[in-house]
Amino acid sequence: MEISETELPGVVVLEPKRHGDHRGFFSETFNVESVVKLGISPNWVQDNHSFSSRKGVIRGLHFQAPPYAQDKIIRVTRGAILDVAVDIRRGSRTYGKWTAVELSEENWRQLLVPAGFAHGFCTLSDAVEVLYKVTARYAPEAEGGLRWDDASLAIPWPVTPDEAIVSDRDRKWGPFEVFTSPF
Repeated sequence: MEISETELPGVVVLEPKRHGDHRGFFSETFNVESVVKLGISPNWVQDNHSFSSRKGVIRGLHFQAPPYAQDKIIRVTRGAILDVAVDIRRGSRTYGKWTAVELSEENWRQLLVPAGFAHGFCTLSDAVEVLYKVTARYAPEAEGGLRWDDASLAIPWPVTPDEAIVSDRDRKWGPFEVFTSPF
């Protein structure tokens, strides 16, 4: 597996190798030893599977506060997304900065997003399936978020606010300028 850093310390692109022939391919998509070497807990407790039917679906920007903070590994098995992580660790030199990586069934990349980052994505195609591993169970009482289209974050989403397909819950998150981070 190839591992490359992003501009945000701790957010890492993982590129598993695919071995293919006339039958198809085989790929080791997760190896606990690889993520432990990156300083991430081997305590993966839940796998999630998201399906978005249309291009332009925005999910996020979400996080869970301690003690339910989650490390995540995100990958796409069908379609493509623009995957975004925002540093919400107070005192970090990159606090309030973001990184974005395209993940797709073609490029086979994965994004490792550690606790202390808000996470979200926008679908770049119809019929998108996203799988992600997390290190803490879903805890609604620890749930938090940032407004996906916050002007102060200036994330260049591939859709306008009018085109975006966003849940009512995600439309209600507050702006970054009044956000108090639990990290």
